[in-house]
Amino acid sequence: MTTVQTIQTAIQNQQVRFVRFIWCDNANVIRAKAVRTTMLDPFLAGNGVGIAAAQQALPVMYDALAPDTGLTPDGEVHMRADWATFAVLPYAPGHARVLTDIYAGDQPWSHCPRAFLRRMIAAAAVRDLSVFAAFENEFSLLRPTPDGPAPCDTTVFCQTAALDGAAAVIDTMTAALEAQGLLVEMTYAESGPGQFELPVRYADALRAADQQIIFRETVRACAAQHGLLASFVPKIYPDKAGNGAHLHLSLARQGVSVVTEPDHPRTLSAPMRAFMAGILEHLPALMALTTPSTNSFKRIRPRFWSGAFTCWGMGNREAALRVPMPDSSLPITNVELKICDATANPYLALGAVIAAGLDGIDRRLALGEAVRGDPADLSESERLERRILPLPATLGEAIAALERDELLLQALGSDLARSYLAVRRAEWQAMKDMSHDEEVRLILERY
Repeated sequence: MTTVQTIQTAIQNQQVRFVRFIWCDNANVIRAKAVRTTMLDPFLAGNGVGIAAAQQALPVMYDALAPDTGLTPDGEVHMRADWATFAVLPYAPGHARVLTDIYAGDQPWSHCPRAFLRRMIAAAAVRDLSVFAAFENEFSLLRPTPDGPAPCDTTVFCQTAALDGAAAVIDTMTAALEAQGLLVEMTYAESGPGQFELPVRYADALRAADQQIIFRETVRACAAQHGLLASFVPKIYPDKAGNGAHLHLSLARQGVSVVTEPDHPRTLSAPMRAFMAGILEHLPALMALTTPSTNSFKRIRPRFWSGAFTCWGMGNREAALRVPMPDSSLPITNVELKICDATANPYLALGAVIAAGLDGIDRRLALGEAVRGDPADLSESERLERRILPLPATLGEAIAALERDELLLQALGSDLARSYLAVRRAEWQAMKDMSHDEEVRLILERY
């Protein structure tokens, strides 16, 4: 258990000079204000670090307000530390980090993404459900060159030469992640040039979203120590594999998994099937939260193992919602939403997915038949008959879907829905006509 005394002891023993108060905005830019430890006492006592309310109105392109967010330069809110997330940063000597909830006065701020996820976790608890999750990230390691960043290798999927070349930086990342409480499960080279995957162990929903912030920060910082740039941009190269952040989900009731039937560990339970049906029903709108950049939609294409249709499958990597199939002697433990990447604010993405899934449970939605093979191989009439619909092809289409989705808008709340959609619209208008190279240059070091 984290106490004021344990924090003060860690600060003293590890000579921490600054504590970074971290928040993640509507554009999914991770930001921080660092407090000098000699000035930390009021914040240990519960005071918050002030930021302009307009911070939640900033798009990814620049530090200027997007129009029609409902936020203005007037007004201040405060980041209150969740001291249970405090950690000394192994990649930044003299610095520590704490994640925050944003408050307006004595109440959680209506625009705070972390507060939104907390509300969705509470909504699940009302239904006697706990949600566990993990973001499974792909990222690209790039070297500086006179012509701009270039991939650190040109290997293919799981080629051992990639691990040999990146062994030192991967070891640094793994040690730093584990020092902060994230358990790395494995690592391997993905299909794209310089592309790697480093899955971490699942956690309860809030911790899973926190882990996504910690993971992105740590991977980028450790890469920089080795003279590399780590980027999570979904589609850096138009003709190469893209970077996803697949979202793995499971449900439990009173500490016991309800993913499968009690006596049939490889048969999905009724609650899990309804939860999945809710996700598929709302998936076009969810994409404005789980794949929220203009670049995201260049990754989601038929026949690219990214899931471009509203369907699910057992072990089917072309399905948007996939049930991973372990060895036949093991039970099914989770489902995987492939329509997610690291340009998503994890609190908003996971919270919205929970809201959609709970809607499926409340309405007892039927999941339908699993898709076998590639849905792109089905005729258009067969897809229509089975309600296998193409997902939005652009951020503009996903924004329009979210604007029509009353369930998700209500879950977000009017303030957060307004500011979030305004930021998305500003980014769509600014970036929809950019060339691919121009777009990637803009966001390569944001994500």
